[in-house]
Amino acid sequence: MTRTHQHTPRHGGNGHHPDHDHGGHREHSDGGQAEILDLDAEVLAEHMASITAWLPLKSEPRRVVDLGCGTGAGTFALLERFPDAHVTAVDTSAGHLRLLREKACARGAEGRVRTVRADLDTDHWPDLGTPDLVWASASMHHMANPGHTLRSVRELLSPDGLFAVVELAGFPRFLPAHAPENRPGLEERAHAATDGFHAEHVPHRGADWGPILTAAGFTVEDERTVTIDIEGERSEAIGRYAYGSLRRIRGVAAPALGPEDLAALDELLDTDSPNCLLRRADLAVRTERTVWAARRA
Repeated sequence: MTRTHQHTPRHGGNGHHPDHDHGGHREHSDGGQAEILDLDAEVLAEHMASITAWLPLKSEPRRVVDLGCGTGAGTFALLERFPDAHVTAVDTSAGHLRLLREKACARGAEGRVRTVRADLDTDHWPDLGTPDLVWASASMHHMANPGHTLRSVRELLSPDGLFAVVELAGFPRFLPAHAPENRPGLEERAHAATDGFHAEHVPHRGADWGPILTAAGFTVEDERTVTIDIEGERSEAIGRYAYGSLRRIRGVAAPALGPEDLAALDELLDTDSPNCLLRRADLAVRTERTVWAARRA
């Protein structure tokens, strides 16, 4: 097994937003969540493509399952990478699946996509066929019992099939360390204020999935960690991505933030303020993604 640290300044990335449950056990009606997932896909598209190109496949897959598909970032990257493949996109959110179907129709790919609404934490999964590739991007850490889910994937996968788990080291960072000018380091303090919440609600976020996969009956064939640093000038979507992300963090962090930090955060989120995230020229997207490529042991 090899671990590759690929430093990709000014390049994109993949995956869904770390604090969005799009694969497992909770249903959301938050329309802003779908917007963040779409922005995540847009901003990090190059990295998504690089991961699908890296996958150590023995042959090109024809049957693919995207577990916790969200609004389709992985689904459409996989369809583009594998032009003969059909993807079964699985999610717990009816709203996300509806948006995914609309995108498929708009792209003329509706014949290559099947959507399935399912709770992956249950004992009885719907019929998902026998896929050559199972893809799970930023969804495994939301499972209540990841070992159970992984064993279900093992039973599902074809004998020579590949299971790709893409996970995040943590929430993306957007501001430089010295920002904002009146409260330097605010972003890190806001993240620290959410640690207790995440430890309780998403305890597997940031886990090393290699041993967990091995315990579930997989052999980890390869592993890759990608460091992402995308400068804000590359895409105006980065401002919207930062704004939507920090707005969601505020809801969790607010009770643990001091009044000065909360006021500074609210200024960053105030669309009438000249310091609003949507107007800042110093933003970037900094994060890491790790991919584990595994087969049935």
